[in-house]
Amino acid sequence: MNDLDIVILAAGIGKRMNSNTPKVLHKIGNKHMLQYVIETALNLNPRSINIVYGFCGELLKSVINGAFPNNNFNWHVQELQLGTGHALKCTLNGLQNKGKTLILYGDVPLIGSDILQSMINIYNNNVIILVSKIDNPDGYGRIIRDTKNNVLKIVEDKDLDYDQKFIQEINTGFYIFPNEFIHTNINQLTNNNKQSEYYLTDLVGLAYNYLEIKALENGNTLKLLGVNDKEQLEKIERIYQSEIAIKLLKTGLSIIDRNRLDIRGDVTFGKDCLIDINCILEGSVELGCNVTIEANCILRNVRIGNNVVIKAFSYIEDSCIDNECVIGPFARMRSDVHISNNSRIGNFVEIKKSTINQNTKINHLSYIGDAQVGENVNIGAGVITCNYDGKNKNKTVIEDGSFIGSGSMIVAPVTIGENSLIGAGSVITLNTPSNELTLSRSKQVTIKGWKKRKK
Repeated sequence: MNDLDIVILAAGIGKRMNSNTPKVLHKIGNKHMLQYVIETALNLNPRSINIVYGFCGELLKSVINGAFPNNNFNWHVQELQLGTGHALKCTLNGLQNKGKTLILYGDVPLIGSDILQSMINIYNNNVIILVSKIDNPDGYGRIIRDTKNNVLKIVEDKDLDYDQKFIQEINTGFYIFPNEFIHTNINQLTNNNKQSEYYLTDLVGLAYNYLEIKALENGNTLKLLGVNDKEQLEKIERIYQSEIAIKLLKTGLSIIDRNRLDIRGDVTFGKDCLIDINCILEGSVELGCNVTIEANCILRNVRIGNNVVIKAFSYIEDSCIDNECVIGPFARMRSDVHISNNSRIGNFVEIKKSTINQNTKINHLSYIGDAQVGENVNIGAGVITCNYDGKNKNKTVIEDGSFIGSGSMIVAPVTIGENSLIGAGSVITLNTPSNELTLSRSKQVTIKGWKKRKK
């Protein structure tokens, strides 16, 4: 059985975020920062996950429990933020006496399970600390070594003396401690420092005379960056997006500019797909083969078939587009739309909660809502399905082969019969017969002299 316990420190207020939202609930991509840390923790198959919470604690627990249903996390409240050492002390009732504890942070979302597994691999009833060497160590705790080059202690940046400030080996904040050592020594921490806090780093100094302290160096400092303000949040967002884009490029997706693509969910794709600049893909997005997404498109929870072109500035949400279709530019589809094979949806067309069957064209300036549109239908410019009567949404059925003339209003509930022809400018309120021309227009009248009298 795995004897690994994990503690995630997530109680910080995050004053520098200037937000009513707990810091660890701010998002990278489409997930809260804390979600990434928990997912990494779960990949290590721990015996327990212990989360320390404080500010807006009930909101935090609600969000995370919603994201991880049926979890068995141990929640520990830190009512007063007295330091990282005090936060660890709050978790004692969740840590068994035997085994080991890995310390993680809810505001360091990019830490990978591979790095942490490397720490676990060298654990042997000792203390493992993850360190790094950087040119500008300002703001970081420094690793202090003895004359034999063994780790002696960690000194926080604000408590450094003059000579220690030049040390470039820094503490990243990730540790593994034996559980028995934590239970025995956590109460020995003091707050005799410039911040009057109980430092978790002081446990390393307490371990010096009792346990081997092993420092594992990690060169990828980008993975270890934390978030304290909105500028750092934006920096980590860009790092995350760049990593996602690189993975997609390496697996065969053509991206015009990886710095102008945001992925906020899961993307799968076939061969010969291309995404142009300034696109956002959210939720679950599935692309078939030979799909082109032109510039400035937003796709959210979309499945797209083969040989499809999504033209520029289109917004598609909760929709399915089959093979050989062309969508846009400036098209909008939302709320359960299905576009079948070889259909054309043109500029400034909005479709909502409708099925458009194959070989159908809706090319210009139309609104199709709550509709069932058949095969080989042509809907002219400016056609509106008037689906809302002020109380209920009603359904429009347009059967196969129909032609709806430009500027027509189709007032639901109504059925347009097969192969119907609706004259331009009609207001259709009754079902129309198949294979016939139906139109509804007021008589055109010219009133002579009106313009002269009006003057």
